[in-house]
Amino acid sequence: MTTIRFRSIIVAALMATSAMTQAQPYPTRLLDHEQQITDIIKKMTLEEKINMLHGKNMFSSEGIPRLGIADVEYADGPFGIREEMEPHSWNSAHLTTDSSTFFPTGSALAATWSTKWAYAYGQGMSREARMRGKDMILGPAINIQRIPTGGRTYEYLSEDPLLSGMLAVAYTKGSQDDGTAVCLKHYALNNQEDYRGFVDVRISDRAMHEIYLRPFEMAVREADAWGLMAAYNKVNGRWCSENEQLLSTILRQQWGFPGMVISDWGGVHSTVDAVTAGMNVEMPGNRYMGKALLDSVKAGKVSEEIINQRVREILRVRLTVKPIDKAIANSKPVGNTEEMTTALEVARRSIVLLKNDQLLPIDVNSVRRIAVVGENAVTTMALGGVGAGVKTRCEITPLQGLEQALAGKVSISYVPGYTRYDRKNRDKHESPQQKADRQLMAQAVKAARKADLVIFFAGNNREVETEGSDRKSITLPSGQDEVAAALAKANPRLVTVIVAGGPVDVSTVSEVSQALLVSWFNGSMGGQALAEVLTGQVSPSGRLPMTWPCKLEDVPAYATGSYPQDINKQGTAGQDDIFVGLVNNQSNERRQQLIANYAEQDMVGYRWYDAKEAPVAYPFGYGLSYARFEYSQLQVHPTIEGLEVSFQLANVSSHDAEEVAQVYVSRPQSHIQRPVRELKAFQRIALKAGEQRTVTIPVRRSDLCHWDEQAQAWMLEPGTIELYVGSTPDKLLLHASAIVN
Repeated sequence: MTTIRFRSIIVAALMATSAMTQAQPYPTRLLDHEQQITDIIKKMTLEEKINMLHGKNMFSSEGIPRLGIADVEYADGPFGIREEMEPHSWNSAHLTTDSSTFFPTGSALAATWSTKWAYAYGQGMSREARMRGKDMILGPAINIQRIPTGGRTYEYLSEDPLLSGMLAVAYTKGSQDDGTAVCLKHYALNNQEDYRGFVDVRISDRAMHEIYLRPFEMAVREADAWGLMAAYNKVNGRWCSENEQLLSTILRQQWGFPGMVISDWGGVHSTVDAVTAGMNVEMPGNRYMGKALLDSVKAGKVSEEIINQRVREILRVRLTVKPIDKAIANSKPVGNTEEMTTALEVARRSIVLLKNDQLLPIDVNSVRRIAVVGENAVTTMALGGVGAGVKTRCEITPLQGLEQALAGKVSISYVPGYTRYDRKNRDKHESPQQKADRQLMAQAVKAARKADLVIFFAGNNREVETEGSDRKSITLPSGQDEVAAALAKANPRLVTVIVAGGPVDVSTVSEVSQALLVSWFNGSMGGQALAEVLTGQVSPSGRLPMTWPCKLEDVPAYATGSYPQDINKQGTAGQDDIFVGLVNNQSNERRQQLIANYAEQDMVGYRWYDAKEAPVAYPFGYGLSYARFEYSQLQVHPTIEGLEVSFQLANVSSHDAEEVAQVYVSRPQSHIQRPVRELKAFQRIALKAGEQRTVTIPVRRSDLCHWDEQAQAWMLEPGTIELYVGSTPDKLLLHASAIVN
């Protein structure tokens, strides 16, 4: 164990960090046109100003036609540019040129633990947005994954604020460096879909800043994010779209955000409060920020100075992002080689190997017949459920990927094994958790007996995991556990691949399978990436971006009884409309009282399980490889920016592979309540077979701070810092201490 002492650097850090919230620490391009914007505003009528503050069409807001200022065009959503819609509805415009690349969804991107590929992801999204005539991408989606059942867990990144924040920063830079604004969403604490349009989140200031706001703050302060989307829910009693603490005090004053805030679709609930708090654009209609706002200004309830400021913030983005001529937009096919390559590279690095009893990679010398079982082997995931989807030109399914990779080498047979859940073809009260289809299971068992290897594709689909509602269970749907057990009995050489956006109960499949992988909703090239991992062309290197619990009751939000909310006690039964405000603007009084008390506070995900010493199925940060890595010679050095962690990393195997090194910090002598350990740095490293390298990872001072509620600032507490380094949380083999005074 190494102990490092440094005093003067940390004293300087303490002085600096108390002022972190007052400064704008990034260079922003948004302030390059202030005089021009002043001149434009002087020429505008009040009516023209008001027209900019609400939607024009379903995915656009008004420019200033008379002055040559283009409309703002929005691109839905975060993992692919959505097809064109009719101007005032959710119906497709039925174009033939509005395809795009289906990039791996948020949880898959997070499983790469790669800022390099998050940057490439954002860049690829921007290139396609530009071809489609878009100015702002409605993404990345960076809310913390508080519950594994969340309807948008597959869109979000991680349960950890540092991992989410680092990837959000890279995605934002990639997109905006290429010329397209991002719109970080959903600000803030939109951590459930059930009753998202009514729920009031109650949380301490410290937990809010340290966990739930931290990824947003990082993307704003470190990547100069140009846009944010206000969430549907309330926070501490106020709707996010009119929450002065969120939109004014924190976002604009503490973080120095100079850009624009748009509402989630139908998420505005007031006129004066919304525009005064900092809302720029009501989307997609004009119920509150159209004529009602014009009348409020004329009546003296809202000053024209506030309107001018909201217009200025929009014009900053509009003049920074070059508009695309409508005659050029959607004139060429999108979803081309460069973006498909990025999707493939991300997918390769996202796949997580959870278990392998020497069954993988597939040995074609001993395996001649493979039985592929499960509808997820042939189900495409670009579309489905409710919310943003991608009309992609290509999506390689797992079965197609295997057939291509093993052509001429192995005979592959396919049987469905179960019937996938599809809400459009089911009674609305029917749950995905149905018993196994006996006939389909019998066919699968018969195929398994004839095979040298069985690959079972389990998990969810985009109908099970969908915006607008949370899953009621993490049990595998369609009787998949029963199918897996029957397959293992027929042929113990069973590989199970979980296709899902978030955690599922793997207790049965993990026990009966000799190998277990997670392949996510992995985009246009996901089937090829999976086949490359299964056949050994690529060594698996993904790490779980969230904890996979043993059972739902262990999850902190469930364990504390704060989720799901008890509607019988708090309000009336029934789910809010999917785009609340567009369909039903009359929220009843009792639903308005619906409270989500975040009783676990900052103990989200692995922080909770560590504190409770509770077992998990697979921990945050976990993932296996075909290669074997050795860590040694840890050294820690103080720097102006924090700490520098260096160690030797060796690939002591015959496989070229990539490793994800993780650095965790513990503060056992802290005078304030802290988690047992927290992720404070990580790095993805590629090593050839037999290669050794010195790896240096910075641990930033800003990431060692805690939020001081009294000072309303980030503070660095003096004391001992314990650092742990390794490949996964259960293999943190290197340890050093740093004493800060």
